[in-house]
Amino acid sequence: MSFSLSDLRKDYTLGGLQEGDLNPDPFKQFEKWFQDALAAQKKFNATYLEANAMTLATATKDGKPSARTVLLKQLDARGFVFFTNYESRKGQELAENPYAALCFHWELLERQVCVNGQVEKISREESEAYFKTRPLGSRIGAWASRQSSVISGRGEILKRVAELSLKYPTGNVPLPPFWGGYRVVPDELQFWQGQPSRLHDRFRYLKQPDGTWKIDRLSP
Repeated sequence: MSFSLSDLRKDYTLGGLQEGDLNPDPFKQFEKWFQDALAAQKKFNATYLEANAMTLATATKDGKPSARTVLLKQLDARGFVFFTNYESRKGQELAENPYAALCFHWELLERQVCVNGQVEKISREESEAYFKTRPLGSRIGAWASRQSSVISGRGEILKRVAELSLKYPTGNVPLPPFWGGYRVVPDELQFWQGQPSRLHDRFRYLKQPDGTWKIDRLSP
C-alpha cells in the first residue's frame, strides 16, 4: 500500500456514557439510540448511511464463521428481525447452529451496539405480511435469486427476473417458500460509546434466569 494503515487514527470526543444514563430495559435503550441515529442522519443529510444496517455473524456447526451486512426490519420485546433466503449461506448456517451475533455501528454518534442470541424463524404469517410491503422489484428479486449459489453471469439473474415479470403481470407476487424472517432473541447486548484515548464507555446487559437484565460496565 502507498500509505500506512497504522497512521489511520480517530479520537472519539462526542460524549460519554454512565450507567445512570441507561434504561433498565435494553430494548428501550436500543430504541433511544436508534432514534438518535436517525436524527443524526437527518441533521447531517447522511443519506448514504442506513441506521438499520447491521453486521450479522453466523457460524457452521463446526464453528467456521461468516459475516455480512443485513437490515433490521422489525424490533419488539421478542427480538431483532431480518429477512433473507432460507437457502442462503447464512440460512444454512443458522439451520446447523441457531445462534448469531449482530453489530450496529453508528459512526456519526461514535456508538456501537452488539447483540448475541438464539435465532428462530418468525411465523409464515409474519413473513407474508412483511413481504407484501416490499417494492415489486424486491418481491420478484426474492424469487429470481438463488442466494449464495454460483451463477454464470448477471444475465442469468436478469433472465429470471424477466420471466417472473411475465408470470406475475399484475404484481401479485406470492411469498417464496424459501424466503422469510429470522428473529435474534438476545441474551446479551452491549452498548459502546467512543471516548478519547480508546478509554471507551462500554456496558453489557445479561439476561438473568428470571427474565430481568443485569447491567455491568466492561473494560474498554
